[in-house]
Amino acid sequence: MMDIAAALYLDEARHDPKDPFWADRDRVFWSAGHKAPTLYVSLGISGYFNIEDMVTLRKLHSPFAGHPHWLKLDGVEISSGSLGQGLSVSVGSALAARLDNKDYRVYCMMGDGEQQEGQVWEAAMEACHYGLDNLCAIIDNNGLQIDGCVSDVMCIEPLADKYRAFGFHVLTIDGHNMEQILGAFKQARQNKSMPTLIIANTVKGKGVDYMENVAGWHGKAPNVQEMKEAINQLGLADELDVDALLKKAQDWQAKETAELDAKDPRFSRNYWWNAEPGMQVTMTPTRFGFGKTLATHGDDDRIVALGADISNSITISQFHSDHPHRKERWLSMGIAEQSATCVAAGLAKEGKLPVFGTYGVFASGRNLDQLRTTVCYSNMNVMIAGAHGGVSVGPDGATHQALEELFQMCGLPNMYVEVPCDVVETEKATEHLLLQVNGPKYVRFAREATPVVTDESTPYVFGKANVIRFRRERPEFKDAFEHYLASDYAGEGETLALIACGPAVPEAMRAAWILKSEFGIESRVLNVHTIKPLDDEAVAKAAKECGMVLTVEEHQVGGLGHRVAAAIQTSRDVYGTPVLMDMVGVPDRFGETGAPWELMKEFELSAEFVADRARNLLSAREY
Repeated sequence: MMDIAAALYLDEARHDPKDPFWADRDRVFWSAGHKAPTLYVSLGISGYFNIEDMVTLRKLHSPFAGHPHWLKLDGVEISSGSLGQGLSVSVGSALAARLDNKDYRVYCMMGDGEQQEGQVWEAAMEACHYGLDNLCAIIDNNGLQIDGCVSDVMCIEPLADKYRAFGFHVLTIDGHNMEQILGAFKQARQNKSMPTLIIANTVKGKGVDYMENVAGWHGKAPNVQEMKEAINQLGLADELDVDALLKKAQDWQAKETAELDAKDPRFSRNYWWNAEPGMQVTMTPTRFGFGKTLATHGDDDRIVALGADISNSITISQFHSDHPHRKERWLSMGIAEQSATCVAAGLAKEGKLPVFGTYGVFASGRNLDQLRTTVCYSNMNVMIAGAHGGVSVGPDGATHQALEELFQMCGLPNMYVEVPCDVVETEKATEHLLLQVNGPKYVRFAREATPVVTDESTPYVFGKANVIRFRRERPEFKDAFEHYLASDYAGEGETLALIACGPAVPEAMRAAWILKSEFGIESRVLNVHTIKPLDDEAVAKAAKECGMVLTVEEHQVGGLGHRVAAAIQTSRDVYGTPVLMDMVGVPDRFGETGAPWELMKEFELSAEFVADRARNLLSAREY
């Protein structure tokens, strides 16, 4: 794709780095937002910024986000990252040019796997219906996507014939041959009355032997030694001062780390995870519990697993990876969340137990209407896995951070919603939802390794909250707490209830430790792993007995907090009892590129901030 981008930005397109919003510039829309590094290099070489600044790629507060954000970087025409949307944007821009009597051209950069998204074909139909000859789409046809070969994941061929059938002028070229690239752009300009599509046949990782045609390098960064080897193979060793560039990246990181540390609330000790010899915790991704359950129960021939191109990452592929006899019940759906959701509904109608999983942002948002009308309205027994929830995809940035899904999923009638706190609870929740709950169900879990705070003996009952109490410091963090079913727990005169779900539960536990150790404050941590139906009785009891409630969620404020507030306000048992309440969560904003644990601090979700908010709440009551 780099050859095509070079031809486009350095020869073909009209644009001015000194006037990024020049009204007559050509527009270049990157629908394939995951190709952001290619876009950034193109802009840097063109003169929009010092290209050396790109060493901050995917770092906190860098303008070079994991996926492009046009509000942060001049030269970027649209924020992108959710595949299949760019061609529609390009159609709109091309139509605007016609309406405004402008002669600018519109270019849309797409991937081949992206052609699996149905919206692409809606936009293709529109482009031809309106005869947009000022529109030129380019497909990087390298034949690979995350799950493997495009032809194996979900075949898109015959691609050229499909676009011709819609009415496109189609050109197929060698995407590494500059003469062919420039020639194709010239033909596109000369073509009249119809849009042009350039299918550029390329080699992923071209020029680096260990990367060429290897799907595993999709979205994966090389280590320093691998990077130096790649630079040598590309003949750039004499062009780049690698050590100086690495130093620049390290300086940026040091600055961001210092700023994060400076805003952290301070206590007499360092309570951060595994910072001291005692209170040690094991870190394991919660997604592993999901995959383990599918592997364990996959011989139930009713279960059908549907993958959406990130199958290994979210561990849904464990359903069949070590069990080849299940392969016929493994359905690769490609990058097609909306259709896959309805396919799952069709399977459920015929008595199957379908499990469909992808990034939480796409599992709850891209397919929201399909979930609402086809799955929930029909009350189909479909399980949806919202993987990589919250900030756990860190460097991928805002487009891939699921921070709104509880609003969406809990708002759907008939939908059950589970947000387990660690890998062990994820395994229990997945098993129960899959085999015991009949109806639409959604489980949210993380990508990043998070603290393991429960074990097999920890009580778990779907729809019932657990009370967690800090007792005393122990060598293992998990052993410092006792867990009870909330219905079995007798209050101990706690001052504060910390009500949390998902990865926020370990943070609430750590906050309880801080509050007890620093200020002698007793806290009741309530783990509400089931968000819908919420354990209203346990919430109301905690509010009545403690008098102060602080909700904690790795989500937009209110996904959990508003449901807790409603449970308190509508409980007759709480009537007449004064209750102070506050909510910790991501404020009304989108996510940010950065490491997951950096973002926990950036959004003030870590235990230190929870403890600080709790102290402020206590001060308000004392006042």
